[in-house]
Amino acid sequence: MTAFLVVLVIILFGVAVWQMTKVFEMSKTKQTDTGDIASDKDNKVNGYLMVMFLVFLYVLAIVCFWKWGDVLLPEAGSEHGSQIDNLMLISMILIFFVGIVTHWLLLSFAFKYRGEKGKKAVFYADNDKLEFIWTIIPVIVLAGLIIYGLFTWTDIMNVSEEDDPLVVELYAYQFDWRARYSGEDNTLGEANVRLIEGVNQLGVDASDPNAQDDIVVNELHLPVGRKVLFKMRSQDVLHSAYMPHFRAQMNVVPGMVTQFAFTPTITTEEMRQNDDVVEKVRHINEIRRENSKELAAKGEQPLESYEFDYLLLCNKICGISHYNMQMKIVVESQEDYEAWLKEQPALEETFAQLKENR
Repeated sequence: MTAFLVVLVIILFGVAVWQMTKVFEMSKTKQTDTGDIASDKDNKVNGYLMVMFLVFLYVLAIVCFWKWGDVLLPEAGSEHGSQIDNLMLISMILIFFVGIVTHWLLLSFAFKYRGEKGKKAVFYADNDKLEFIWTIIPVIVLAGLIIYGLFTWTDIMNVSEEDDPLVVELYAYQFDWRARYSGEDNTLGEANVRLIEGVNQLGVDASDPNAQDDIVVNELHLPVGRKVLFKMRSQDVLHSAYMPHFRAQMNVVPGMVTQFAFTPTITTEEMRQNDDVVEKVRHINEIRRENSKELAAKGEQPLESYEFDYLLLCNKICGISHYNMQMKIVVESQEDYEAWLKEQPALEETFAQLKENR
């Protein structure tokens, strides 16, 4: 593949040099041969090609929506998700409307006003009215979209003390995630990557009283209906905490703590009953069954049946195993969440084990 790309680059470079040589030759010599000048026939052919390309773009857009429109995410599983979806919908409607209109103007005008002998183009030295119209309309539309986006973002990012959010740390490293719960005091203990030692994988400060009841897990459980404030750290490189079904994403930056908050509104079990999710799971398992037949013919293990789960993913290309950097998220009732949390060991046991090893 690399050799093919190298050869392709060399060929393209040669074509570019050849074209530049022709340009220089034409600029230095007086043109007596009109063979390189477009004729009415050439202009007509190119005009029809423009129309064909316009039709192709519109048909392609319709086919893509028809065939792959169902790959979009199901309804948002968080309180703020509908705001993100509305903002996305409005942005897409504007983009497609402008794209459809501008492509029609560009390509249809290229056909309508194609070059013909004896036809002279109308030339405007300047037209203040036209310039005002095509300047003020985009300014108003973009300003409205940006202001709407800023208000939406501010509303999502605003976390007050009255919300009493559950504080959870998301810790990223190549190539996995860990979650640290803040315990009964709902306050995370201090941590630093320089303190990473043995079983203390997150570098939590053992001398901090707030750290004793912290809980580190590799599966994230969230109570439905309660706001969760995520504090995010990275051990090595830039990662991005991406939870698509909650419409949540925030960069995880080495050397600093970033945060994002949301309130889960749909439990995992409820989302599994969603009609869109049920259909997608059915379709995925249908593909897996077909692939399993091929694997069985080769004597390999068949693929496991897929079941929907919320996931925390990394949305930055952080290294060779980036694709596999994910953690399961379980949204459940407050009672189930508390029962699960009681089964998890606190860090004071980890600190005790660390002292024994020393």
